[in-house]
Amino acid sequence: MQVFYSDTQALHDPRFFLVRGRSEASPERAERANVLRAAVQRLGLEVRAPEPASPADLLTVHREDYLTFLETGWADWQRAGGGAEVVANVHPSRAPASYPRGIVGRAGWHMADTACPLGEHSFEAARASAGCALGAADAVAGGADCAYALCRPPGHHAFADMAGGFCFLNNTALAAQALLGRGLRPAILDIDVHHGNGTQAIFYDCVDVLHVSLHADPAAFYPWFWGYAHERGSGVGEGWTRNLPLSLGTDEHAYLEALEEALGTVARAAPDVLVVALGLDTHEADPLAAFRVTTEGFARIGARIRAAGWPTVLVQEGGYPSPHLGDNLERFLDGFDTAGQKKRAGRLPARSVGRSLWS
Repeated sequence: MQVFYSDTQALHDPRFFLVRGRSEASPERAERANVLRAAVQRLGLEVRAPEPASPADLLTVHREDYLTFLETGWADWQRAGGGAEVVANVHPSRAPASYPRGIVGRAGWHMADTACPLGEHSFEAARASAGCALGAADAVAGGADCAYALCRPPGHHAFADMAGGFCFLNNTALAAQALLGRGLRPAILDIDVHHGNGTQAIFYDCVDVLHVSLHADPAAFYPWFWGYAHERGSGVGEGWTRNLPLSLGTDEHAYLEALEEALGTVARAAPDVLVVALGLDTHEADPLAAFRVTTEGFARIGARIRAAGWPTVLVQEGGYPSPHLGDNLERFLDGFDTAGQKKRAGRLPARSVGRSLWS
């Protein structure tokens, strides 16, 4: 398995995090990547440092005004007398709304919530993170069976023109779009405990990319406003979004059942490549967890995804500091690799393809 990570990603190390009116240390801190990289190294996998995502790469998914904000927003914030990080304090409904010139207004326009403080080097780190996703996508498009992008900061809450939920650039969407550009048809399977609302929005009216997500019910969990079962896409993309919201406290057995249903939907779409938005925050001890998946359960999840048989791009999303974080990734990748070896030996059945995504 090819692994992609850049030390530049550590330059984003946010401090501000608002929890029910209290300011706390952000769980999406640089040490996450150190723990995950150590897990990769314990498996003996070589880590490659790709080039950061270029402006042309980013424009395949993100709006130019948003990228300009990410690049210049911190400096503008400092000139306006702002604090160490850009944190928006006003957010427009956008219906109707006009684009402001001032940095406070632009921050609110381009930030969905307060969980994505923009620091001096955040955009640089986010570009490096996106470069990992693009490197993994390029490897699989070039013939690799699978590749893992150790993306941090994560990406699946980032919209085309808006940061949110620790995310600035949508790594998963960028990987899928890059595969489309190589003439391949990707499907996205999001297994983070939080719904990938940004990814869903980017492809909501698209027939070229199936987006399937299993996550905690947003009626009681972040991101609150997106990820409901009735959201199925719009226009020509209707039917190409599927959400499987699960109750808070879902155990491992119920989670694996939902994963089976999600993989069935993916199989019926018959993609060329699977892009997995890999969240490890479904673990029972994750500080942001809503589910009760065990460390050993991640081996079963990885094995089941690999057994489905598609060339796979793994894009790291959530999974926050706990004594189990590195072990969770190690067990997932080990289960994934073991199933891949069995598949190559002809000991796993081929996937089936049906006629309806929803049957």
